[in-house]
Amino acid sequence: MPLVTPLPADHDLETKELANFFNETLGFCPNSVLTMQHRPAISKAFINLNKAVMANEGRVTSALKRMIAWVSSNATGCRYCQAHAIRAAERYGAEQEQLDNIWDYRTHPAFSEAERVALDFSLAASQVPNGMTSDIKTRLYEYWNEGEIVEMLGVISLFGYLNRWNDSMATTIEQGAVASGEQYLGKHGWEKGKHL
Repeated sequence: MPLVTPLPADHDLETKELANFFNETLGFCPNSVLTMQHRPAISKAFINLNKAVMANEGRVTSALKRMIAWVSSNATGCRYCQAHAIRAAERYGAEQEQLDNIWDYRTHPAFSEAERVALDFSLAASQVPNGMTSDIKTRLYEYWNEGEIVEMLGVISLFGYLNRWNDSMATTIEQGAVASGEQYLGKHGWEKGKHL
């Protein structure tokens, strides 16, 4: 049972309109956003931040951003966000081989060296204490420019917020996210956990 009950999608009309973004991303409005509506300023600010962070400004593709989000969510243990991130990666065109082998990104040939360092960055920056190193910085600059690194850290930071929100709230997970979680992550033990 969630800590706070999500409100109906039409509770705040401005949030409802902004939340159309998630119909493209996930195919539904997440229960996390519906819960944030208890304070509409939070739900609206969150959606606008999400849209800004996930916008394509360079070579960091929509699919890679969602895989960065998955690695971050996996590092923190948020099963809700793991399922949402892998679903969004699928919907934004991540290669089937990458989706099937995201757990093995460091060694699987479906991932380029540029993608590997982006995902290593996500893992290191999502750990507590923070695991960022000068080696990761050096490797990042071999493939990515400063604006692209800012985009990546924007995703990592956004999901840091979401991981804490959804794990603390025990947000009820939507069926579409469950299906993606079971398909791509179930073989590694993913389950709904507290997000029933």
